[in-house]
Amino acid sequence: MARILIVDDSPTEIHVLTGMLQKNGHQVDAVDNAEAGIARARETRPDLVLMDVVMPGMNGFQATRSLTKDPQTQDIPVIIVTTKDQETDRVWGMRQGAKDYITKPVEETELMNKINAVLGG
Repeated sequence: MARILIVDDSPTEIHVLTGMLQKNGHQVDAVDNAEAGIARARETRPDLVLMDVVMPGMNGFQATRSLTKDPQTQDIPVIIVTTKDQETDRVWGMRQGAKDYITKPVEETELMNKINAVLGG
């Protein structure tokens, strides 16, 4: 079981992801913006962060870069989960330090496979 932080401004998306993760035995925490995501990651040190991209204020690419460059959080893997499905977005997300990239709507098997791969499970 992993402790997973969801950073997404959509209550529906948080609900769907939380359901998938809890069903697969993971402990879930969620916040609705990038700034809160960075603060919560520093505070609770989750095993993994699922990061949306399109959010008010700071976007998920910026937040991912912030987490992966900060010595306090750089060892927490980030998987970007977004509606942005262009190859350039995926490449940019990976350049910011993300370990993987999933486009919405999220398919449960794909999500679990990517989480297991990133966490070495």
